[in-house]
Amino acid sequence: MATFIISGSRGTDDPTMATLPFMAAKTAKEQGHDVVLWLWNEAVTLGRKGTADHVTGVNLTPLKDLLAAVQAAGVQIWVCGACAVARQVTVADLVAGASIKGMPDYIKAVAERDRNVMF
Repeated sequence: MATFIISGSRGTDDPTMATLPFMAAKTAKEQGHDVVLWLWNEAVTLGRKGTADHVTGVNLTPLKDLLAAVQAAGVQIWVCGACAVARQVTVADLVAGASIKGMPDYIKAVAERDRNVMF
């Protein structure tokens, strides 16, 4: 089993790229790996309740289905705190399983993980 931190930076501005980190997190977890999903930049909006309901990438599983699978699998969803403040995303706005984390948390996780995958 490997440990992964999978980072996404795209949000509703690019539905295909927004979906890929969730697909990767779901796949890695299904393969038995330990996964943290880090959402930063525009991707923090995907951590807001209801946003995933309206995102479907080109020829990809709808984000709402991938989010549900990631949540059901217990993947930690970390939302960049500074990015969330800039986009007015609060703790109360977050989907189940998501939490706001800072850059020190991210850097520590990157240092401790076997793999860092970025989208």
